[in-house]
Amino acid sequence: MIASRPFFFVKFVAFSCLFAVLPTMISSVAVAQRARGSAPPEAQAAPDAKPAAGVDAKTAAPDSKAGATPGMSVSLPPLPPDAHAEQSIQMEGKTVHYTATVGTLPVRDSKGALSGEVVYTAYLVEGKDRPVTFAFNGGPGAASVYLNLGAIGPKKVAFGAEGQSPSDPATMTDNPGTWLDFTDLVFIDPIGTGFSRSLVPMDEAKKEFYGPDQDIEYLSKCVYDWLVKNGRLQSRKYIVGESYGGYRGPRLTAYLQSQIGVAMNGLVLVSPALAPQSGSPELSPIPWMLTLPSIVAANYERQGKLTNESMAAVIDYTRGEYAVDLMKGNSDPTATPRLVQKVTALTGLDPTFVKQSGGRLETQAFLREEFRETGKLGSRYDPNVTAYDPFPYNPTQETNDPILLSIIAPTTTAVVDFVTRTVGWKTDARYNALSGEVARAWDRTSRSGAFSGEASATDLRVAIATDPKLRVVIAHGWADLSCPFMGSVLTVSQIPIMGDPTRVQVHEYPGGHMYYSRTASSLALRKDVMEMVSKH
Repeated sequence: MIASRPFFFVKFVAFSCLFAVLPTMISSVAVAQRARGSAPPEAQAAPDAKPAAGVDAKTAAPDSKAGATPGMSVSLPPLPPDAHAEQSIQMEGKTVHYTATVGTLPVRDSKGALSGEVVYTAYLVEGKDRPVTFAFNGGPGAASVYLNLGAIGPKKVAFGAEGQSPSDPATMTDNPGTWLDFTDLVFIDPIGTGFSRSLVPMDEAKKEFYGPDQDIEYLSKCVYDWLVKNGRLQSRKYIVGESYGGYRGPRLTAYLQSQIGVAMNGLVLVSPALAPQSGSPELSPIPWMLTLPSIVAANYERQGKLTNESMAAVIDYTRGEYAVDLMKGNSDPTATPRLVQKVTALTGLDPTFVKQSGGRLETQAFLREEFRETGKLGSRYDPNVTAYDPFPYNPTQETNDPILLSIIAPTTTAVVDFVTRTVGWKTDARYNALSGEVARAWDRTSRSGAFSGEASATDLRVAIATDPKLRVVIAHGWADLSCPFMGSVLTVSQIPIMGDPTRVQVHEYPGGHMYYSRTASSLALRKDVMEMVSKH
Protein backbone atom coordinates (compact mmCIF):
# COMPACT_ATOMS: atom_id res chain seq x y z
CA MET A 1 0.00 0.00 0.00
CA ILE A 2 2.88 2.31 0.77
CA ALA A 3 5.72 2.16 -1.68
CA SER A 4 9.11 1.21 -0.34
CA ARG A 5 11.56 3.88 0.72
CA PRO A 6 12.92 4.77 -2.75
CA PHE A 7 9.43 5.67 -3.94
CA PHE A 8 9.51 8.84 -1.87
CA PHE A 9 11.93 10.30 -4.36
CA VAL A 10 10.02 9.60 -7.54
CA LYS A 11 9.02 12.72 -9.43
CA PHE A 12 5.51 13.98 -8.87
CA VAL A 13 3.45 17.13 -8.65
CA ALA A 14 0.24 18.12 -7.28
CA PHE A 15 -2.61 25.19 -3.60
CA SER A 16 -3.35 27.12 -2.24
CA CYS A 17 -2.50 24.27 1.76
CA LEU A 18 -2.41 27.43 0.08
CA PHE A 19 -3.91 26.82 3.06
CA ALA A 20 -3.30 24.98 6.07
CA VAL A 21 -1.16 27.52 7.85
CA LEU A 22 -2.85 30.64 6.60
CA PRO A 23 -4.97 31.40 9.60
CA THR A 24 -2.01 31.38 11.95
CA MET A 25 -0.03 33.52 9.57
CA ILE A 26 -2.85 35.99 9.03
CA SER A 27 -3.40 36.26 12.77
CA SER A 28 0.22 37.11 13.51
CA VAL A 29 0.38 39.65 10.71
CA ALA A 30 -2.93 41.15 11.78
CA VAL A 31 -1.59 41.75 15.28
CA ALA A 32 1.35 43.66 13.88
CA GLN A 33 -0.87 45.60 11.51
CA ARG A 34 -3.29 46.56 14.25
CA ALA A 35 -0.38 47.91 16.22
CA ARG A 36 0.03 50.44 13.41
CA GLY A 37 -3.71 51.00 13.14
CA SER A 38 -4.30 49.05 9.94
CA ALA A 39 -5.27 45.55 8.91
CA PRO A 40 -3.49 43.21 6.48
CA PRO A 41 -4.92 42.92 2.98
CA GLU A 42 -6.43 39.49 3.61
CA ALA A 43 -8.14 40.62 6.76
CA GLN A 44 -9.71 43.35 4.67
CA ALA A 45 -11.26 40.72 2.44
CA ALA A 46 -8.69 39.95 -0.18
CA PRO A 47 -10.44 38.10 -3.03
CA ASP A 48 -8.36 35.01 -3.63
CA ALA A 49 -7.58 31.60 -2.41
CA LYS A 50 -4.53 29.71 -1.45
CA PRO A 51 -3.61 29.68 2.16
CA ALA A 52 -2.39 26.86 4.18
CA ALA A 53 -4.79 26.19 7.05
CA GLY A 54 -7.15 29.02 6.57
CA VAL A 55 -7.64 31.54 3.87
CA ASP A 56 -8.65 35.18 3.83
CA ALA A 57 -11.15 37.12 1.74
CA LYS A 58 -14.76 38.32 1.65
CA THR A 59 -17.43 35.72 1.43
CA ALA A 60 -20.70 36.06 -0.38
CA ALA A 61 -22.48 34.62 2.62
CA PRO A 62 -24.42 37.39 4.34
CA ASP A 63 -24.45 37.55 8.10
CA SER A 64 -27.38 38.19 10.41
CA LYS A 65 -26.77 41.93 10.22
CA ALA A 66 -28.12 41.82 6.67
CA GLY A 67 -31.66 42.21 7.95
CA ALA A 68 -32.45 38.55 8.57
CA THR A 69 -33.09 36.94 11.91
CA PRO A 70 -31.65 33.58 12.95
CA GLY A 71 -33.48 30.71 11.28
CA MET A 72 -34.74 32.85 8.40
CA SER A 73 -33.39 32.51 4.88
CA VAL A 74 -31.66 35.46 3.26
CA SER A 75 -33.25 36.91 0.14
CA LEU A 76 -30.72 37.39 -2.66
CA PRO A 77 -31.11 37.92 -6.41
CA PRO A 78 -31.24 34.54 -8.18
CA LEU A 79 -28.11 33.15 -9.79
CA PRO A 80 -28.23 32.63 -13.57
CA PRO A 81 -29.19 29.26 -15.06
CA ASP A 82 -26.37 26.95 -16.11
CA ALA A 83 -24.40 28.26 -19.08
CA HIS A 84 -22.25 26.39 -21.62
CA ALA A 85 -19.55 27.24 -24.14
CA GLU A 86 -17.83 25.06 -26.72
CA GLN A 87 -14.05 25.43 -26.61
CA SER A 88 -10.87 23.68 -27.71
CA ILE A 89 -7.18 23.50 -26.87
CA GLN A 90 -4.10 22.24 -28.64
CA MET A 91 -2.30 19.36 -26.92
CA GLU A 92 0.71 17.59 -28.34
CA GLY A 93 -0.28 18.54 -31.87
CA LYS A 94 -3.91 17.49 -31.45
CA THR A 95 -7.08 19.50 -30.95
CA VAL A 96 -9.15 18.64 -27.88
CA HIS A 97 -12.76 19.87 -28.08
CA TYR A 98 -14.69 20.29 -24.85
CA THR A 99 -17.72 21.94 -23.31
CA ALA A 100 -17.19 24.40 -20.47
CA THR A 101 -20.14 24.68 -18.10
CA VAL A 102 -20.76 27.04 -15.19
CA GLY A 103 -23.65 25.83 -13.08
CA THR A 104 -25.12 25.61 -9.59
CA LEU A 105 -25.95 22.83 -7.15
CA PRO A 106 -28.51 23.46 -4.41
CA VAL A 107 -27.54 22.75 -0.79
CA ARG A 108 -30.34 21.82 1.63
CA ASP A 109 -30.41 21.56 5.39
CA SER A 110 -31.61 18.55 7.37
CA LYS A 111 -35.23 19.65 6.90
CA GLY A 112 -34.90 20.00 3.14
CA ALA A 113 -34.91 23.79 3.10
CA LEU A 114 -32.56 25.51 0.62
CA SER A 115 -29.61 26.85 2.65
CA GLY A 116 -26.95 27.51 0.02
CA GLU A 117 -25.89 27.33 -3.61
CA VAL A 118 -22.62 25.85 -4.80
CA VAL A 119 -21.25 27.08 -8.13
CA TYR A 120 -19.04 24.78 -10.15
CA THR A 121 -17.09 24.94 -13.40
CA ALA A 122 -16.97 21.74 -15.45
CA TYR A 123 -15.01 20.77 -18.55
CA LEU A 124 -16.38 17.74 -20.39
CA VAL A 125 -15.08 15.95 -23.47
CA GLU A 126 -17.31 13.72 -25.62
CA GLY A 127 -16.32 10.10 -25.39
CA LYS A 128 -17.20 6.72 -23.94
CA ASP A 129 -16.11 5.67 -20.45
CA ARG A 130 -14.58 9.02 -19.58
CA PRO A 131 -13.46 9.34 -15.93
CA VAL A 132 -14.45 12.45 -13.97
CA THR A 133 -12.31 14.29 -11.41
CA PHE A 134 -13.65 16.64 -8.72
CA ALA A 135 -11.28 19.43 -7.67
CA PHE A 136 -11.17 21.38 -4.41
CA ASN A 137 -8.76 24.06 -3.26
CA GLY A 138 -7.97 24.96 0.29
CA GLY A 139 -8.14 27.70 2.84
CA PRO A 140 -10.66 27.13 4.23
CA GLY A 141 -11.85 30.02 2.12
CA ALA A 142 -10.15 29.39 -1.20
CA ALA A 143 -12.03 29.01 -4.46
CA SER A 144 -11.01 26.30 -6.93
CA VAL A 145 -9.53 28.84 -9.35
CA TYR A 146 -5.96 27.91 -8.44
CA LEU A 147 -6.27 24.30 -9.50
CA ASN A 148 -8.44 25.37 -12.43
CA LEU A 149 -6.37 28.15 -13.99
CA GLY A 150 -3.01 27.18 -12.51
CA ALA A 151 -2.67 23.43 -12.41
CA ILE A 152 -5.02 21.08 -14.26
CA GLY A 153 -7.71 23.00 -16.16
CA PRO A 154 -7.54 23.37 -19.96
CA LYS A 155 -6.51 27.03 -19.71
CA LYS A 156 -4.07 28.72 -17.41
CA VAL A 157 -3.01 32.19 -16.33
CA ALA A 158 0.43 33.06 -15.00
CA PHE A 159 0.70 33.59 -11.25
CA GLY A 160 2.89 32.68 -8.31
CA ALA A 161 6.32 32.82 -9.96
CA GLU A 162 9.29 35.07 -9.30
CA GLY A 163 9.20 38.32 -11.25
CA GLN A 164 5.47 38.29 -12.00
CA SER A 165 3.35 41.33 -11.23
CA PRO A 166 -0.31 41.46 -10.15
CA SER A 167 -0.88 44.08 -12.87
CA ASP A 168 0.45 41.89 -15.68
CA PRO A 169 -2.27 41.04 -18.24
CA ALA A 170 -4.38 38.14 -16.96
CA THR A 171 -4.15 36.35 -20.30
CA MET A 172 -5.31 32.74 -20.46
CA THR A 173 -3.41 30.30 -22.64
CA ASP A 174 -3.67 26.58 -23.41
CA ASN A 175 -2.37 24.55 -20.48
CA PRO A 176 0.07 21.79 -21.54
CA GLY A 177 -0.27 20.24 -18.07
CA THR A 178 -4.06 19.87 -18.14
CA TRP A 179 -5.65 16.55 -17.26
CA LEU A 180 -8.60 17.11 -19.58
CA ASP A 181 -7.44 14.70 -22.27
CA PHE A 182 -7.71 11.76 -19.86
CA THR A 183 -10.43 12.85 -17.41
CA ASP A 184 -13.36 15.27 -17.31
CA LEU A 185 -12.90 17.98 -14.68
CA VAL A 186 -15.34 19.53 -12.20
CA PHE A 187 -14.06 22.43 -10.07
CA ILE A 188 -16.19 23.02 -6.99
CA ASP A 189 -16.19 26.26 -5.00
CA PRO A 190 -17.28 25.71 -1.38
CA ILE A 191 -19.84 28.05 0.16
CA GLY A 192 -18.42 31.54 0.64
CA THR A 193 -15.82 31.13 -2.13
CA GLY A 194 -16.05 31.91 -5.83
CA PHE A 195 -19.70 32.69 -6.55
CA SER A 196 -20.98 30.02 -4.13
CA ARG A 197 -23.11 31.46 -1.36
CA SER A 198 -25.00 30.81 1.81
CA LEU A 199 -28.71 31.63 1.85
CA VAL A 200 -28.95 31.70 5.65
CA PRO A 201 -27.59 34.22 8.19
CA MET A 202 -24.01 33.87 9.32
CA ASP A 203 -24.84 32.21 12.62
CA GLU A 204 -26.67 29.50 10.69
CA ALA A 205 -24.00 29.36 7.98
CA LYS A 206 -21.38 28.52 10.59
CA LYS A 207 -23.42 25.51 11.68
CA GLU A 208 -24.22 24.42 8.12
CA PHE A 209 -20.94 25.04 6.29
CA TYR A 210 -18.02 26.51 8.21
CA GLY A 211 -16.35 23.63 10.02
CA PRO A 212 -14.34 20.50 9.16
CA ASP A 213 -17.21 18.03 9.51
CA GLN A 214 -20.10 19.99 7.99
CA ASP A 215 -17.77 20.99 5.14
CA ILE A 216 -17.22 17.33 4.26
CA GLU A 217 -20.90 16.44 4.57
CA TYR A 218 -22.36 19.05 2.21
CA LEU A 219 -19.50 18.88 -0.30
CA SER A 220 -19.86 15.09 -0.50
CA LYS A 221 -23.54 15.58 -1.28
CA CYS A 222 -22.57 18.08 -3.99
CA VAL A 223 -20.33 15.48 -5.63
CA TYR A 224 -23.22 12.98 -5.54
CA ASP A 225 -25.70 15.55 -6.85
CA TRP A 226 -23.43 16.46 -9.78
CA LEU A 227 -23.03 12.78 -10.68
CA VAL A 228 -26.78 12.22 -10.63
CA LYS A 229 -27.53 15.47 -12.48
CA ASN A 230 -25.14 14.52 -15.27
CA GLY A 231 -25.79 10.76 -15.38
CA ARG A 232 -22.24 9.91 -14.34
CA LEU A 233 -22.66 7.60 -11.34
CA GLN A 234 -21.12 4.72 -13.31
CA SER A 235 -18.04 6.71 -14.38
CA ARG A 236 -14.64 6.17 -12.82
CA LYS A 237 -14.29 8.90 -10.21
CA TYR A 238 -11.36 10.79 -8.70
CA ILE A 239 -10.82 13.60 -6.22
CA VAL A 240 -8.00 16.14 -6.27
CA GLY A 241 -7.49 18.55 -3.40
CA GLU A 242 -4.87 21.21 -2.85
CA SER A 243 -3.62 22.47 0.52
CA TYR A 244 -6.60 22.37 2.88
CA GLY A 245 -8.26 20.67 -0.07
CA GLY A 246 -5.67 17.96 0.62
CA TYR A 247 -7.11 17.69 4.12
CA ARG A 248 -10.56 17.45 2.54
CA GLY A 249 -9.56 14.76 0.03
CA PRO A 250 -9.25 11.68 2.28
CA ARG A 251 -12.23 12.77 4.37
CA LEU A 252 -14.42 13.26 1.28
CA THR A 253 -13.33 9.88 -0.03
CA ALA A 254 -14.13 8.09 3.22
CA TYR A 255 -17.48 9.90 3.66
CA LEU A 256 -18.55 9.22 0.09
CA GLN A 257 -17.63 5.55 0.55
CA SER A 258 -19.39 5.01 3.84
CA GLN A 259 -22.23 7.55 4.01
CA ILE A 260 -23.21 8.52 0.46
CA GLY A 261 -22.57 5.20 -1.27
CA VAL A 262 -20.18 6.48 -3.95
CA ALA A 263 -16.65 5.07 -4.24
CA MET A 264 -13.67 6.92 -5.64
CA ASN A 265 -11.13 5.17 -7.84
CA GLY A 266 -8.28 7.46 -6.89
CA LEU A 267 -7.22 10.44 -4.83
CA VAL A 268 -4.64 13.12 -5.63
CA LEU A 269 -3.42 15.40 -2.83
CA VAL A 270 -1.61 18.50 -4.08
CA SER A 271 0.58 20.24 -1.48
CA PRO A 272 -1.75 18.80 1.15
CA ALA A 273 -2.22 19.85 4.76
CA LEU A 274 -1.57 16.26 5.76
CA ALA A 275 0.96 16.45 8.56
CA PRO A 276 1.20 14.48 11.79
CA GLN A 277 0.60 16.08 15.17
CA SER A 278 3.95 17.81 15.52
CA GLY A 279 3.80 18.56 19.23
CA SER A 280 5.37 21.47 21.05
CA PRO A 281 8.41 22.96 19.28
CA GLU A 282 9.99 23.33 22.73
CA LEU A 283 9.91 19.57 23.29
CA SER A 284 9.32 17.77 20.01
CA PRO A 285 11.84 17.62 17.16
CA ILE A 286 9.08 17.10 14.58
CA PRO A 287 8.21 20.80 13.90
CA TRP A 288 11.83 21.44 12.97
CA MET A 289 12.09 18.17 11.05
CA LEU A 290 9.14 19.16 8.86
CA THR A 291 10.61 22.42 7.61
CA LEU A 292 14.39 21.85 7.45
CA PRO A 293 14.32 19.74 4.24
CA SER A 294 12.24 22.37 2.40
CA ILE A 295 14.63 25.14 3.46
CA VAL A 296 17.53 23.05 2.21
CA ALA A 297 15.67 22.36 -1.04
CA ALA A 298 15.28 26.11 -1.65
CA ASN A 299 19.03 26.55 -1.14
CA TYR A 300 19.88 23.60 -3.39
CA GLU A 301 17.64 24.97 -6.13
CA ARG A 302 19.44 28.34 -6.07
CA GLN A 303 22.72 26.45 -6.42
CA GLY A 304 21.47 24.14 -9.16
CA LYS A 305 21.92 21.12 -6.87
CA LEU A 306 18.27 20.11 -6.36
CA THR A 307 17.81 16.46 -7.33
CA ASN A 308 15.95 13.50 -5.90
CA GLU A 309 19.30 12.00 -4.94
CA SER A 310 20.60 15.08 -3.12
CA MET A 311 17.33 15.40 -1.21
CA ALA A 312 17.36 11.72 -0.26
CA ALA A 313 20.49 12.42 1.80
CA VAL A 314 18.80 15.43 3.41
CA ILE A 315 15.77 13.33 4.39
CA ASP A 316 18.04 10.65 5.85
CA TYR A 317 19.87 13.25 7.93
CA THR A 318 16.62 14.88 9.07
CA ARG A 319 14.96 11.70 10.33
CA GLY A 320 18.25 10.42 11.73
CA GLU A 321 21.11 12.43 13.17
CA TYR A 322 19.24 15.77 13.18
CA ALA A 323 16.29 14.36 15.13
CA VAL A 324 18.60 12.59 17.58
CA ASP A 325 20.68 15.71 18.25
CA LEU A 326 17.55 17.81 18.75
CA MET A 327 16.29 15.31 21.32
CA LYS A 328 19.60 15.22 23.16
CA GLY A 329 19.55 18.97 23.75
CA ASN A 330 22.00 20.01 26.46
CA SER A 331 22.33 16.46 27.76
CA ASP A 332 25.11 16.11 25.19
CA PRO A 333 27.31 19.24 24.93
CA THR A 334 28.38 18.24 21.42
CA ALA A 335 24.86 17.80 20.03
CA THR A 336 23.81 21.40 19.36
CA PRO A 337 27.17 22.57 17.95
CA ARG A 338 27.16 19.52 15.67
CA LEU A 339 23.69 20.15 14.29
CA VAL A 340 24.35 23.90 13.95
CA GLN A 341 27.41 23.16 11.82
CA LYS A 342 25.52 20.69 9.64
CA VAL A 343 22.42 22.91 9.23
CA THR A 344 24.63 25.86 8.29
CA ALA A 345 26.31 23.81 5.57
CA LEU A 346 23.01 22.48 4.22
CA THR A 347 21.12 25.77 4.14
CA GLY A 348 23.87 28.23 3.24
CA LEU A 349 22.51 30.60 5.91
CA ASP A 350 24.61 32.95 7.99
CA PRO A 351 26.39 30.87 10.68
CA THR A 352 25.53 33.39 13.39
CA PHE A 353 21.82 33.23 12.53
CA VAL A 354 21.85 29.42 12.61
CA LYS A 355 23.80 29.38 15.88
CA GLN A 356 21.42 31.84 17.52
CA SER A 357 18.53 29.67 16.31
CA GLY A 358 20.10 26.54 17.75
CA GLY A 359 19.70 24.91 14.36
CA ARG A 360 15.92 25.25 14.76
CA LEU A 361 14.85 27.44 11.82
CA GLU A 362 11.58 29.27 12.39
CA THR A 363 9.93 29.75 9.01
CA GLN A 364 9.16 33.47 9.00
CA ALA A 365 12.52 34.36 10.56
CA PHE A 366 14.25 32.36 7.84
CA LEU A 367 12.25 34.03 5.06
CA ARG A 368 13.34 37.49 6.24
CA GLU A 369 16.93 36.52 6.99
CA GLU A 370 17.59 34.82 3.66
CA PHE A 371 16.90 37.99 1.63
CA ARG A 372 17.58 40.69 4.23
CA GLU A 373 20.46 42.28 2.30
CA THR A 374 18.20 42.86 -0.72
CA GLY A 375 15.37 44.34 1.33
CA LYS A 376 13.06 41.52 0.24
CA LEU A 377 10.98 38.74 1.78
CA GLY A 378 10.78 35.14 0.66
CA SER A 379 7.40 33.44 0.36
CA ARG A 380 6.24 30.69 2.68
CA TYR A 381 4.77 29.01 -0.38
CA ASP A 382 8.05 29.15 -2.31
CA PRO A 383 11.08 30.72 -0.61
CA ASN A 384 12.62 31.57 -3.97
CA VAL A 385 9.71 33.84 -4.89
CA THR A 386 10.29 37.24 -3.30
CA ALA A 387 8.82 40.70 -2.91
CA TYR A 388 10.08 43.91 -1.37
CA ASP A 389 9.58 44.21 2.37
CA PRO A 390 7.71 47.50 2.98
CA PHE A 391 8.87 47.49 6.63
CA PRO A 392 12.45 46.15 6.48
CA TYR A 393 13.54 47.71 9.77
CA ASN A 394 10.73 46.39 11.91
CA PRO A 395 11.61 43.51 14.24
CA THR A 396 8.86 41.31 12.78
CA GLN A 397 7.30 40.82 9.37
CA GLU A 398 4.39 43.26 9.00
CA THR A 399 3.00 42.45 5.58
CA ASN A 400 1.51 39.30 4.21
CA ASP A 401 3.10 36.66 2.07
CA PRO A 402 4.59 37.78 -1.29
CA ILE A 403 2.80 35.08 -3.27
CA LEU A 404 -0.47 35.35 -1.40
CA LEU A 405 -0.70 39.07 -2.05
CA SER A 406 0.18 38.80 -5.73
CA ILE A 407 -2.08 36.01 -6.97
CA ILE A 408 -5.47 37.49 -6.12
CA ALA A 409 -5.66 39.98 -8.98
CA PRO A 410 -4.64 37.79 -11.94
CA THR A 411 -6.72 34.79 -10.90
CA THR A 412 -9.83 36.81 -10.07
CA THR A 413 -9.62 38.88 -13.26
CA ALA A 414 -9.10 35.83 -15.45
CA VAL A 415 -11.81 33.62 -13.98
CA VAL A 416 -14.50 36.31 -13.77
CA ASP A 417 -13.83 37.34 -17.37
CA PHE A 418 -14.01 33.69 -18.43
CA VAL A 419 -17.22 32.93 -16.53
CA THR A 420 -19.14 36.09 -17.41
CA ARG A 421 -17.88 36.87 -20.90
CA THR A 422 -16.65 33.61 -22.46
CA VAL A 423 -19.18 31.19 -20.94
CA GLY A 424 -21.87 33.85 -20.60
CA TRP A 425 -22.89 33.11 -17.01
CA LYS A 426 -23.85 36.69 -16.16
CA THR A 427 -24.04 37.77 -12.54
CA ASP A 428 -23.43 40.89 -10.49
CA ALA A 429 -22.30 38.82 -7.50
CA ARG A 430 -18.83 39.29 -6.10
CA TYR A 431 -16.28 36.57 -6.85
CA ASN A 432 -14.25 35.51 -3.80
CA ALA A 433 -11.02 33.85 -4.79
CA LEU A 434 -9.82 33.94 -1.22
CA SER A 435 -12.34 34.65 1.53
CA GLY A 436 -11.16 36.13 4.80
CA GLU A 437 -14.68 36.04 6.13
CA VAL A 438 -14.84 32.28 5.70
CA ALA A 439 -11.45 31.91 7.38
CA ARG A 440 -12.54 34.00 10.35
CA ALA A 441 -15.87 32.19 10.67
CA TRP A 442 -14.34 28.72 10.45
CA ASP A 443 -14.72 26.42 13.46
CA ARG A 444 -11.29 24.82 13.75
CA THR A 445 -12.46 21.88 15.81
CA SER A 446 -14.41 18.99 14.35
CA ARG A 447 -17.39 17.58 16.18
CA SER A 448 -15.10 14.88 17.47
CA GLY A 449 -12.80 17.58 18.88
CA ALA A 450 -9.95 17.15 16.41
CA PHE A 451 -8.57 19.57 13.86
CA SER A 452 -5.24 18.86 12.22
CA GLY A 453 -3.92 16.35 9.78
CA GLU A 454 -4.96 13.69 12.28
CA ALA A 455 -8.59 13.31 11.18
CA SER A 456 -7.61 13.35 7.51
CA ALA A 457 -4.76 10.87 7.96
CA THR A 458 -7.12 8.57 9.85
CA ASP A 459 -9.72 8.75 7.09
CA LEU A 460 -6.98 8.09 4.55
CA ARG A 461 -6.09 4.85 6.32
CA VAL A 462 -9.73 3.80 6.57
CA ALA A 463 -10.47 4.61 2.91
CA ILE A 464 -7.45 2.61 1.75
CA ALA A 465 -8.36 -0.32 3.97
CA THR A 466 -12.01 -0.24 2.82
CA ASP A 467 -11.17 -0.26 -0.89
CA PRO A 468 -8.17 -2.44 -1.79
CA LYS A 469 -8.10 -0.90 -5.29
CA LEU A 470 -8.07 2.77 -4.23
CA ARG A 471 -4.88 4.54 -5.33
CA VAL A 472 -3.44 7.73 -3.86
CA VAL A 473 -0.89 10.22 -5.15
CA ILE A 474 0.46 12.81 -2.69
CA ALA A 475 2.33 15.58 -4.48
CA HIS A 476 4.51 18.31 -3.00
CA GLY A 477 6.90 21.02 -4.08
CA TRP A 478 10.31 20.47 -2.54
CA ALA A 479 10.54 24.02 -1.16
CA ASP A 480 6.98 24.46 0.17
CA LEU A 481 7.10 25.75 3.76
CA SER A 482 3.33 26.16 4.14
CA CYS A 483 2.66 22.41 3.77
CA PRO A 484 6.12 20.81 3.88
CA PHE A 485 6.58 17.54 2.04
CA MET A 486 8.29 16.02 5.08
CA GLY A 487 4.95 15.97 6.89
CA SER A 488 3.50 13.64 4.27
CA VAL A 489 6.65 11.51 4.20
CA LEU A 490 6.45 10.97 7.96
CA THR A 491 2.69 10.41 7.89
CA VAL A 492 2.70 7.90 5.04
CA SER A 493 5.61 5.97 6.50
CA GLN A 494 3.43 5.15 9.50
CA ILE A 495 0.51 3.75 7.47
CA PRO A 496 0.63 -0.05 7.38
CA ILE A 497 1.10 -1.69 4.02
CA MET A 498 -2.24 -3.02 2.81
CA GLY A 499 -1.87 -5.02 -0.37
CA ASP A 500 0.04 -3.38 -3.22
CA PRO A 501 2.82 -1.29 -1.59
CA THR A 502 2.67 1.25 -4.43
CA ARG A 503 -1.00 2.19 -3.88
CA VAL A 504 0.01 5.29 -1.90
CA GLN A 505 2.85 7.31 -3.36
CA VAL A 506 4.52 10.56 -2.31
CA HIS A 507 6.21 12.58 -5.04
CA GLU A 508 8.17 15.80 -4.84
CA TYR A 509 8.91 18.34 -7.58
CA PRO A 510 10.98 21.49 -8.00
CA GLY A 511 9.07 24.51 -6.77
CA GLY A 512 6.94 25.38 -3.78
CA HIS A 513 3.29 25.16 -2.84
CA MET A 514 2.22 25.92 -6.41
CA TYR A 515 5.00 24.03 -8.11
CA TYR A 516 2.60 23.46 -10.98
CA SER A 517 3.32 27.05 -12.04
CA ARG A 518 6.54 25.58 -13.46
CA THR A 519 5.93 23.80 -16.73
CA ALA A 520 8.31 20.91 -16.05
CA SER A 521 6.73 20.19 -12.67
CA SER A 522 3.23 20.51 -14.11
CA LEU A 523 4.04 17.98 -16.83
CA ALA A 524 5.56 15.62 -14.27
CA LEU A 525 2.39 15.79 -12.17
CA ARG A 526 0.30 15.10 -15.26
CA LYS A 527 2.42 12.04 -16.07
CA ASP A 528 2.16 10.57 -12.59
CA VAL A 529 -1.59 11.10 -12.35
CA MET A 530 -2.11 9.59 -15.80
CA GLU A 531 -0.23 6.53 -14.58
CA MET A 532 -2.46 6.29 -11.51
CA VAL A 533 -5.64 6.63 -13.58
CA SER A 534 -4.44 3.95 -15.99
CA LYS A 535 -4.21 1.49 -13.09
CA HIS A 536 -7.71 2.05 -11.70
